[in-house]
Amino acid sequence: MYMMLKVVPITGQNCITVEDGEQIYKKIHSEIIKGHDVTLDFTGVEIFASPFFNTAIGQLFRDLNSTQINSNLHFIGLSSHGNHILKRVMENAQKYYKNSRFRDSVERVLAQQALDL
Repeated sequence: MYMMLKVVPITGQNCITVEDGEQIYKKIHSEIIKGHDVTLDFTGVEIFASPFFNTAIGQLFRDLNSTQINSNLHFIGLSSHGNHILKRVMENAQKYYKNSRFRDSVERVLAQQALDL
């Protein structure tokens, strides 16, 4: 089975928010879990931000390994800037979900920053 998902009708021209990322995640997660191929079409998207990719793609690494994600999830229409952010988010998500010590360190830093605000 194969799914092509155009992002612009869901997010508009800006892929920025966690809420938009969650909408994408909900649409693709179950398909990738089943081993189905999913292509995300970012044609027409002008602005990208890591909170969107963290939610849409990064959290896939919680349930799936990188081989499953790389084999079944494909991207088209990404600008070079969008591709750069996506790659960084994927690298960080792999570390975060694979290494519990790294995850604990990140959580401690974020908790401290929240207290400092």
